Amino acid sequence: MFKLIKLKNGTRVVLVPSHDTQAVTLLVQYEIGSRYETLKLNGASHYIEHMMFKGTERRPTTMDISRDLDSVGAEYNAFTGKDYTGYYIKLPADQFGLAADMLSDMLHGSLYRETDLRSERNVIIEEIRMYEDNPMMLVDTLMEEELYRGSPLGRSIAGSVETMNGIDRKPLLKYRDEYYVPERTVIAVAGRFDEAAVTELLEKHFGTRPARRSGANYRRFELKKAGYRAPRVKLRTRETEQVQMALGFPAYAYGDERMAALNVMSNILGGTMSSRLFTTVREKAGLAYFVHSSVNPYQDIGNLMVQAGLAKDKFEKGLQLIVRELKRISEKPVAAAELSRAKENIKGRLTLALEDSSRLADWYAKQELLIRKTESPEEKLKKIFAVTPAQVQRVAHDIFRRERMTLALIGPYDKGDKFLAHAKSL
Repeated sequence: MFKLIKLKNGTRVVLVPSHDTQAVTLLVQYEIGSRYETLKLNGASHYIEHMMFKGTERRPTTMDISRDLDSVGAEYNAFTGKDYTGYYIKLPADQFGLAADMLSDMLHGSLYRETDLRSERNVIIEEIRMYEDNPMMLVDTLMEEELYRGSPLGRSIAGSVETMNGIDRKPLLKYRDEYYVPERTVIAVAGRFDEAAVTELLEKHFGTRPARRSGANYRRFELKKAGYRAPRVKLRTRETEQVQMALGFPAYAYGDERMAALNVMSNILGGTMSSRLFTTVREKAGLAYFVHSSVNPYQDIGNLMVQAGLAKDKFEKGLQLIVRELKRISEKPVAAAELSRAKENIKGRLTLALEDSSRLADWYAKQELLIRKTESPEEKLKKIFAVTPAQVQRVAHDIFRRERMTLALIGPYDKGDKFLAHAKSL
């Protein structure tokens, strides 16, 4: 059960009570991420997230913030995506007042001192370099960069060293103030709490913020205008023993009615250690340590990605087997037993994940924030269990199109175009 209310300033609040826990999570999400940024400001959303932990007038340093939260054993963090940013605190239920006061103080009272901006800029630049030096973490970024070429959706969430060095305090605060507004805010409270007391605290700490005009919306990604006429490849040449690859195809947005079938299809294809890709590429052929598929939706588009690490002398064989499995699932209906196992796996994973109040809060907040429609776990599972073999085959046939394939590679190659020949079998 959940309840959606609004504070006096229009901020949406999702209340998700659970009496089987002694914890509560307060999550504040904003409809703002890297796809809203100009090229010059690429990385600003992530930069702002970092700066919220650097000190306020009441808690001048990061240590003051962390000490207050650590004193009650709280878990706390923040995250930036391409279409949202979130901040959460999970702590004992009787400490909810601290969570509300702390997040309000951080989100509304952070100082953004020049010394902190300089030091955190350097931290983020090192974070960018860490990703650049880790092929497994970098390859999916390269895939989306090419798949959404020419769109802000294809840019890195963290920005680049060049853009980070060019972001100054004044434009950063202007960007924050345009998007950290009640209209673009969803608060979720999940776990054990008293509704009346929590509502009063949220009204006090978040409901008095004045409603302001929001900044411009993101630029939609138009699939028909994307120019998918032939397979694409993005190569980053590195002298590595293992080739990291990410094979991507444009897919569906949040809320699309085909998402249930797509998630089932991805699970069958590469979602588990008994999936088709894992069995074929790792267990039978011994070509990879890991291989898996994932579904990554955004507000107006999404993608299905297959990622793998393959021995450099066996890469082409591994890619050939992966493409063969994509073709097979799009041409032949899945068996009833295999379909049933995938559905039960999704159910089990979801059930275990939502035992955590922070995951429960994120489940409800993200839906309300991005599609303004809230579906309970039970409603989602009902759709999952209604998926038929024909629907799985239909979405596979729709997604796995030769001309829309994007292959990102990190490995010891001078050219990547030769690997696109394997797309012909799709």
